[in-house]
Amino acid sequence: MKSESESYRAAGVDITAGYRAVELMKKHVQRTETPGVLGGLGGFGGLFRPDLTGMAEPVLVSGTDGVGTKLKIAFLMDRHDTVGIDCVAMCVNDVICCGAQPLFFLDYIACGRNVPERIADIVSGVAEGCVQSGAALIGGETAEMPGFYAENEYDLAGFAVGMVDRPKILDNSSMEPGDVVIAIPSSGVHSNGFSLVRRVFDIEHGALDKVYQELGRTLGETLIEPTRIYVKPVLAMIKAARVRALSHITGGGFYENIPRSIPAGLCARIRKSSLRTPPVFDIIARQGKIPERDMYNTFNMGVGMCAVVAKEDTGRALAALAVNGAADAYVCGEIIRGEGGVELC
Repeated sequence: MKSESESYRAAGVDITAGYRAVELMKKHVQRTETPGVLGGLGGFGGLFRPDLTGMAEPVLVSGTDGVGTKLKIAFLMDRHDTVGIDCVAMCVNDVICCGAQPLFFLDYIACGRNVPERIADIVSGVAEGCVQSGAALIGGETAEMPGFYAENEYDLAGFAVGMVDRPKILDNSSMEPGDVVIAIPSSGVHSNGFSLVRRVFDIEHGALDKVYQELGRTLGETLIEPTRIYVKPVLAMIKAARVRALSHITGGGFYENIPRSIPAGLCARIRKSSLRTPPVFDIIARQGKIPERDMYNTFNMGVGMCAVVAKEDTGRALAALAVNGAADAYVCGEIIRGEGGVELC
């Protein structure tokens, strides 16, 4: 018997649209399948059998996040195939900071109206993020919530689960003065600070269509650029070099995130002159008259991930990054004695 409820449809929830969305997203989900996946979409839980070969003490690592108000840019541009990458990136880039390989991902989409093609576009981005990070998309949820969300708006969140052998978990106990700080560039604003971005620009009234010479494209195209996923280059670097710690530069910028990976008594001295800051941040600062410290305390300023590496291993770390898709990584500072976790000079 076909599942269909005219009464529920009259209340604003179209069950059949949900089924159609699942059918449309299946081809995207199939791209993410890895050997650990058991079963397919449609069950009450996603099944995954991890490969524990060679692990002395496997430890699961989890991370969860959303896309935030960057979604407003997607709504205004009617562009929905990239925000899923952001959602995956914000989770897996956290998980790798302790050295874990992401295993699987689940998403949650809440919307005012289920438009199957739009939901499939969103999931296509999630799938692309999973492919980039080596994680399987093993499940998710689409909740149609009329009256709670505007008809053409939605929220997107998810979580990742990874695994690392306990003896290989990154801690910062071996960090010492003289270690170098390596910057792995961002792809732009990523998925943080968009409440401030939206205050700076009049995005509701054509600002996204403005072409800036420095950007070489519209503001909207620059802002919607998806968050860079660092899984493969970072895990390769961990194998090749003595990585003391990693910092994912998200909300709170340099001042909040770098100190999270620095032990007491040490400080990461970052040379601002060495940073390769994309022009979009200069435009934001200029247009919004935002003080420099607030910029560094809100945005990634062109650095999506910082790695602290033993000085003697600098060449090996940069080489491993280069052959795994991060040839643009560079040294931006060093570890010194001090308090506060980070010093920008």
